[in-house]
Amino acid sequence: MSVEAVRQYLEQYDLAGRVQEFEVSSATVELAAQAVGCEPAHIAKTLSFLVDDRAVLIVAAGDARIDNPKFKAAFHTKAKMLTPEQAVELVGHAVGGVCPFAVKDGVRVFLDESLRRFGVVYPAAGSAASAVRLTCDELERASRCEAWIDVCKGWREE
Repeated sequence: MSVEAVRQYLEQYDLAGRVQEFEVSSATVELAAQAVGCEPAHIAKTLSFLVDDRAVLIVAAGDARIDNPKFKAAFHTKAKMLTPEQAVELVGHAVGGVCPFAVKDGVRVFLDESLRRFGVVYPAAGSAASAVRLTCDELERASRCEAWIDVCKGWREE
């Protein structure tokens, strides 16, 4: 998959025009924040896990980290991230550009509560040098997420 596949996918939501491509890498939260020009927390990173031999994507704020006990409670298994090869095979995007758009059939998508505090977030758009500016409502609609979940830590006052 590619930025073009994501752009085509987002056309059905009238969001394709928001895809940005950069001359620099946006493969990490820090690099993406620099490329976009925002705080790292506003980057909507897509974390990919293997659950019951299927890909599960969790889109979370850039300053959030997976909380293993919460993950296990939600998915009844230990958090096991996909390898770069599995990401391409199961999700359809390479690491650095994994996003919840234009993914392969069977991929489960969830949005973490850490995103709700922002009016606008920036998930990747299919490559390690892209992003798309979305509200949380637009992200929810375009990602076709199963649910909002709370499986992250580190983003709020504990």
